[in-house]
Amino acid sequence: MYDCIIIGGGPGGIAAGVYAARKQLKTLFLTESFSSQSTVSASIENWIGTESISGFEFGQALEKHLRAQEGIEIQTGDRVAKVTEHTEGGYGVETEKGEHYETKTIIVASGGRHRHLNVPGEEKFIGRGVVFCSTCDAPFFRNKKVAVIGGGNAGLEAVEDLLPYASEILLIVRSGELKGDPITQEKVLASPKVKVVYKKLTQAVLGDARVEGVRLKDADTGAEEDLPLDGVFVEIGMIPNTEFVKELLELNERGEIKIDARTTATSKPGIFATGDATDMPYKQNNISAGYGVVAALSAYDFIRKGGTTL
Repeated sequence: MYDCIIIGGGPGGIAAGVYAARKQLKTLFLTESFSSQSTVSASIENWIGTESISGFEFGQALEKHLRAQEGIEIQTGDRVAKVTEHTEGGYGVETEKGEHYETKTIIVASGGRHRHLNVPGEEKFIGRGVVFCSTCDAPFFRNKKVAVIGGGNAGLEAVEDLLPYASEILLIVRSGELKGDPITQEKVLASPKVKVVYKKLTQAVLGDARVEGVRLKDADTGAEEDLPLDGVFVEIGMIPNTEFVKELLELNERGEIKIDARTTATSKPGIFATGDATDMPYKQNNISAGYGVVAALSAYDFIRKGGTTL
């Protein structure tokens, strides 16, 4: 019986792991890998205390910090398939490889994944002009012509992030209208840098060593055209990695775990959550890590107080 099982190898899970180890909880850390969304970034410049670090080095540094902790068991290369609640208290965690573990508390830090276009060139140019995080990478496109794909809030917010940097921003919308907040629409459309094209479907990302353009298809006529660009920001939504708890925890309409902002407690006693798998409004490394610390301390208090949360 573990005191705590942490699920997920990103900043939120690792921060929780470090603090769980410092609280001397008998902890099992489960992750398929230590790759997170940020590990594909060419440079991360908003991780507090570090002016600039590549995504690869960022992932390595987090893993090294976790492995330096004493008393924490780390299992990689497997994915959690299911979490079950025991009537007598505690939980069972099952993995896809058939392993089974028992624990008093769980911290879910399984993150999320960006929806992809699934078109030729997209995967090839990730980190070389194809971007999924405007907050992280907008400054690298100073005086560049870029496209933002997506007409919802995510797309509009990406345009906002790019306004101080990019010289031209093409907002590509597959439908006939923008679907984001009216106030954000008004701000975005007021900029002379921004051009919105409606009813356009992205067919391919073009380039040689890096992104050089996109191929668009008109949704009405079927006509295709190639547009020269320096970058493509894909902002068509996120998918939280919560499938393994969807029958157990209360989720919102987007499949995100609902948490208490004070303690990160979920709808089940003893289960806490942090990061992109949750309904926290801001999906950022620093925030995930901070809430990971809160989750670990909440799990510690839950055990110390005999099964109650603050």
